[in-house]
Parts: sequence; structure tokens; C-alpha cells
Amino acid sequence: MRLKTVCVYCGSNVGENPIYRKVAEEVGYLFAQRNIRLVYGAGHVGLMGVLADAALSAGGTVIGVIPEALANWEVAHSGLTELHQVANMHERKAMMADLSDAFIALPGGFGTLEEIFEVLTWTQLRFHDKPCGLLNVHGFFDPLLTFLNHMTAEGFLRPEHRHLVYTAEGIEPLLEALESFSPPTVEKWWDTSLR
Repeated sequence: MRLKTVCVYCGSNVGENPIYRKVAEEVGYLFAQRNIRLVYGAGHVGLMGVLADAALSAGGTVIGVIPEALANWEVAHSGLTELHQVANMHERKAMMADLSDAFIALPGGFGTLEEIFEVLTWTQLRFHDKPCGLLNVHGFFDPLLTFLNHMTAEGFLRPEHRHLVYTAEGIEPLLEALESFSPPTVEKWWDTSLR
């Protein structure tokens, strides 16, 4: 499947290593070059702002979705192609998911993890059939991937669902993996008689 619109979750800080900023710029630029619309959280700060600015400067389309409370704190980017203000975080995440064909997490904090895991769970539960990936910049997600393997080994995550988390160190191989996505055919539950 050709990806037309991709949601990117990432930090509202730039992090300690300059490579995070560099990769966010690369992602924004590549999206513009490939005519992939960027959906993100509408911030002008941190990696969010770096990502959006790179896409915009290269002529890309950038769609931001932000809760009113955050917009009122002057966090919203003022130069986006589209800016949607919504009532709360739940509406923000729902709109971002509805607008997007796929989801990618760059380095970030609690919010980044919460957002990517929510859409991963929706894929697992077949609420949608959209692929999700981690851009594993400088091994940022390595500890998380180790934990996902632990969850699988301990019987809390099916191997088929563990493989829903596409991972790559570069954006181009990650996009290729997401474009080859095939939804899982197994249910979340190990023993359906327990329901």
C-alpha cells in the first residue's frame, strides 16, 4: 500500500543527542519529497517543531491537531498547512488516527509512548488495520524492544502481535516496512473460552 498520510509522534523536547534533531529534519524533508502528508501534534517546540519546520520548508503538507488548552499555552505552530483545535487529548488522538494511514514514533517521552501504544493496541484489537513503527534512532528504543520481547516470552503478547511493531534505524526502510503491512489474523486472546 502506498502511504499518503502518516502520523508521527515525537518529543516536545529535542533530547540531548543532536542526532535526534537531525533525524526529525530528515523525516520531515523526506515526507515532503515523497508527497506524504504529515500529521502530528501541532507543536512548534522540540522534535515536533523541527519535524514540521523541515517538512514545510521543503514544500510539504503538515496537519496539526492540538487540544485547546495546549494551544492557549502558545505551544501551537502558527505556520501549518492545517491546524485543528480540539477539546481534549482524546479528541486529538482520535482525529490524528482518523486522518492517517500509518503511525511512526520518533524519540520522545511519556506522550510519545502513550500515543504509539494506543494505536498499536487498536491494530491488535482490529479497531483499524493501520501499521505502526518505531524509528530507532541511535538505539533509542532498544530497551523498549527488549521489554516487548520479555512480554512475549512471558505469555502476555502473542508473537504475531509482537511483530506489529515495525522497527528500523532509518526512515526509508521503515516506510518500506509499513507499506508492506498485512493485518494479523489471530485474536488478542490466547484462550477464547475465558471470555
